[in-house]
Amino acid sequence: MLELVDLTKKLPKDLYRETFPELEARLGACQRAALDAGVPVMIVFEGWDAAGKGSLINRLGQALDPRGFAVHAISAPNEIERYYPWMRRYGAMLPPNGKIAIFDRSWYGRVLVERLEGNLSKRQWEQAYDDIQHFERQLADDGRVIVKFWLHIDKDEQKKRFKKIAKDPVLAWKVGKQEWRHHRKYGKWLGAVEEMLQRTSAAHSPWTVVEATDARFARVKVFETVCEAIEQELDRRANAPAPVRQPMAEPELSPTQQHTILDRVDTSLSLEREEYDVELKKLQRRIFQLEHEIYVARIPAVIAYEGWDAAGKGGNIKRLTRGLDPRGYEVVPIAAPTKLELSHHYLWRFWNKMPKAGHITIFDRSWYGRVLVERVEGFCTEDEWRRAYREINEMERQLADFGTAIIKFWLHIDQEEQLRRFEARQETPEKQWKITDEDWRNREKYLQYRTAVVEMLQRTSTTYAPWTILEANCKLHARIKALRTVAKTLEDALERG
Repeated sequence: MLELVDLTKKLPKDLYRETFPELEARLGACQRAALDAGVPVMIVFEGWDAAGKGSLINRLGQALDPRGFAVHAISAPNEIERYYPWMRRYGAMLPPNGKIAIFDRSWYGRVLVERLEGNLSKRQWEQAYDDIQHFERQLADDGRVIVKFWLHIDKDEQKKRFKKIAKDPVLAWKVGKQEWRHHRKYGKWLGAVEEMLQRTSAAHSPWTVVEATDARFARVKVFETVCEAIEQELDRRANAPAPVRQPMAEPELSPTQQHTILDRVDTSLSLEREEYDVELKKLQRRIFQLEHEIYVARIPAVIAYEGWDAAGKGGNIKRLTRGLDPRGYEVVPIAAPTKLELSHHYLWRFWNKMPKAGHITIFDRSWYGRVLVERVEGFCTEDEWRRAYREINEMERQLADFGTAIIKFWLHIDQEEQLRRFEARQETPEKQWKITDEDWRNREKYLQYRTAVVEMLQRTSTTYAPWTILEANCKLHARIKALRTVAKTLEDALERG
């Protein structure tokens, strides 16, 4: 591929002076239109050392309104960043709707620098390709514009530039032993670059190879490419049909759909108080020990609670956390997304709350709201919630690959028990805050929610992140089963680790 790139391309100075001011104005207009349309833009610069990334980013910045973009200069992950899944730090840099993020190097360092410097095993950098493809596809599906540049120069040109930079006392620091070492291994790097371009250039996030020998030519090509990508997305949105978001209709169940996995749940399972008290103390002590063991082993744990209204999530979480050291865990209650959260991909807010290595995060409701309440109530389109099954599995796969212990609970109660608890809450003054009109409305949509729950369990229970159904008519039984599951999962993670 790169052997076909014509590095002799140049742009005459007079033609440059004639066309470039128009391109600058065009880019400014694109930025304003993207802001008005709520289009987020990501511009990624990769390329050879001394290929001109800094100069191009500087010229882009001069043409843009500084209030609407941010530049992220990417270096090797620091100690704290290494305590999280490797893609997490890039998610935190994603632009909200209408803004532009420019990356001076990016997540591709994983399959270039870290790979070639021997910092990763083959399994790790091969997995990184999957992670990158999933990451970019999710963002593009959500309407993000992704523009990726590889700035290309040959080995001789790089050597000439290195020597010139080394003579400049202000810039000489940019060319050190590492840069010269990479230069000597230009051929080896070229093979890895070729593979990267081939494996990660997709219709939604294509690579543009920029012939960077001539600065004027490179500048014009970058500006044209960015403008065209933004204009194409603006045109796509202008001509796309309005998204349809409507509440889920009551399903008409066929005979084969009448009985589901939820109907097989034995909600009569119970536990006597005396046995419960003994087991609770024993399990809380064990989990306290395990919390410290996973801290030493640097194993993160994610515990997600979902379930019917009044199924007992809060009480279950309270009994779990009473056995934990508060310095090692966090409980994250999930409510409706904020305005800022809505301006990002829906998984963004959950990625930002994932635990670092050795810590535990407990989610009181979770990312599964996308395929439950958002699906049933019509807060997202059908394409969005159908796509979410794959996106959720991909996110959990990344967590599992990092070594995260993932525990997911569905608390199941029957309709009669739910009604009894609703009525008890209404009649108990100190518990009336727990029951709302929304709870009653959700109860009226039982069939819709049951259909969504069944599909969620079937499509997102995986070997690396299985669902555990807690029979929760008896709260005591559900609590003990939850604690046993947490203890067993952490023990298994320690054995693997």
